[in-house]
Amino acid sequence: MNEDIMLVSEASDVERAVFYKKTYLHVAMAILSFIVVEGFLLRAVPEELILQMISGKFIWLFIIGLFWLGSMLADKLAFSVSRNTQYLGLGLFVLLEAIIFLPILYIALVMTDSGAIVQQAAVITLFMFGGLTAVVFMTKKDFSFLRSALVIGGFVALGLIVAGAIFGFNLGLWFSVAMVALAAGSILYQTSEIKNKYATGQYVGAALQLFSSVMLLFWYILRILMSRRD
Repeated sequence: MNEDIMLVSEASDVERAVFYKKTYLHVAMAILSFIVVEGFLLRAVPEELILQMISGKFIWLFIIGLFWLGSMLADKLAFSVSRNTQYLGLGLFVLLEAIIFLPILYIALVMTDSGAIVQQAAVITLFMFGGLTAVVFMTKKDFSFLRSALVIGGFVALGLIVAGAIFGFNLGLWFSVAMVALAAGSILYQTSEIKNKYATGQYVGAALQLFSSVMLLFWYILRILMSRRD
């Protein structure tokens, strides 16, 4: 059977193992690519431009809009029939994440010369991601019931972020905590979907979805750690 048609849930143990290996390998590749691209941007983008991204609310709104549109395009490309197009979608999303993370990572690196706070956020994120993934695979529970809550929570969060950018108010620590919970729920949901509803040939698209949630989790864990240094 064609791997782009056969569901992971209906595949043999060997075929499922291959799919999971490819999916998480691509997540790791996306994270490594993000690190490389982010390192280049931090060195290549002028400091004045980064500071404008931080202070200019309309520039920030433009970036959010660009990220939203680009994410939709990347998601569509990642589930294309063409494997090359799928990789194009994943690569585009990695680039967008690197751009959106540029201001916050610049601030974090300025706060700690060694970048310790970034390393702490990365370690916490990876441990949480590993733990949440283990929950799905070990309990074999179907987390598809989280979809409605995640959709509603996502729209509410986006509205608050846009309102905060326009009117200049700080969303605060509890918003970051709520977003960590939202990202954790997204990882549970997407991992469950990967097990039950994806085809064995959709490992690039699956990797994009997981990478997206991992980066959302990393963003708000980093914000929480940074708020403790204020």
